[in-house]
Amino acid sequence: MTANPTATDDPCPDTIGNLPVPPASLHNIRSNSNGQTTVLGIEGSANKIGIGILRYDPHQQTYQTLSNPRKTYIPPTGQGFLPKETAWHHQNHIVPLIRAALQEAFPNHQHPDESMMDFKNEISAICFTKGPGMGAPLRSCAVAARTLAKLWDVPLVGVNHCVGHIEMGRMATGASDPVVLYVSGGNTQVIAFSDGRYRIFGETIDIAIGNCLDRFARVIGLSNDPSPGYNIEQEAKDPNARFIELPYVVKGMDVSFSGILTFVEQEVKQKLDKGIVTRADLCFSLQETLFAMLVEITERAMAHCGQNQVLMVGGVGCNRRLQEMMGDMVKQRGGSLCSMDHRYCIDNGAMIAQAGILALQHGETTDMKDTWCTQRYRTDQVEAIWRPATVWKHT
Repeated sequence: MTANPTATDDPCPDTIGNLPVPPASLHNIRSNSNGQTTVLGIEGSANKIGIGILRYDPHQQTYQTLSNPRKTYIPPTGQGFLPKETAWHHQNHIVPLIRAALQEAFPNHQHPDESMMDFKNEISAICFTKGPGMGAPLRSCAVAARTLAKLWDVPLVGVNHCVGHIEMGRMATGASDPVVLYVSGGNTQVIAFSDGRYRIFGETIDIAIGNCLDRFARVIGLSNDPSPGYNIEQEAKDPNARFIELPYVVKGMDVSFSGILTFVEQEVKQKLDKGIVTRADLCFSLQETLFAMLVEITERAMAHCGQNQVLMVGGVGCNRRLQEMMGDMVKQRGGSLCSMDHRYCIDNGAMIAQAGILALQHGETTDMKDTWCTQRYRTDQVEAIWRPATVWKHT
């Protein structure tokens, strides 16, 4: 058993409005002696490499994360993470992480470090991030996924990274049909489900919010450990921080962050060293402005779709100030906010396992020849075959 357990949550009941789960035998899915289906998920689309093992119990109709270890590539202060170095990081850590995940998920195996063949009868499929993301890290993880699939003679399931976030969020919070705000280093989207797919109602027209925050953190010299966005959040909590008016760019249902970043970078160059503003002033003002933009377009999507529930996913989604602002808006509308902490908001293997097992249970796998990765893979390209193809009605 690993020293620090990575999966301590109770099983999640399958009560979020998905289609009934077919018996494993219908699609020739390997199950254990108790009829349970267990998958291993591999996530490595950016600077985090994560392995998640997740089990479905048909008798209890629950999904449970058995293990979810991950490692983060943290570049030096003032630098971002580049594809080549990030891929090297993932290649160095993926095998130890797989062993750690297996050891935690199956503690009764006596010698998990000696042979991975011991787990052949435990795993039903290998799920991996097909995209979107950084090319070299994605390919590194796909190679590992193919190797395990061959080793254990199990099918592969390619997963859309964005859909992985959504399905993990739905299962963890019990949100059946929410408006989704997906905010991370590479994506900013407002999403709602309609007619079998997750439809994008609004998004960034240039850079993602996480990228904006990361680049600003580099300008003011904040550390990348544990993450630039987290360190901005801590700076912004200074009770003496003053609000500075910044550009506010909402274009219909879309947002733009690049101009705001340029403006605040100029504020740093012209006023920070002179003491006219402080780092806390800038961090507080940037957060308040960017988050207000996100709240506005999310509220508009709620009104358009007639929904009263919001689910926040992605790394930026665990920011407490964003959760507070979104919660205030949702409460005023008589709705509810579904949010998570860093365990499931930030990229992790269990979210890939969750989306992958849903696809697997409804007969969808990925042929070996189609296990290529792509840096561009939009959320609305995926047909969510595990959900009823309902159509929202404009209210």
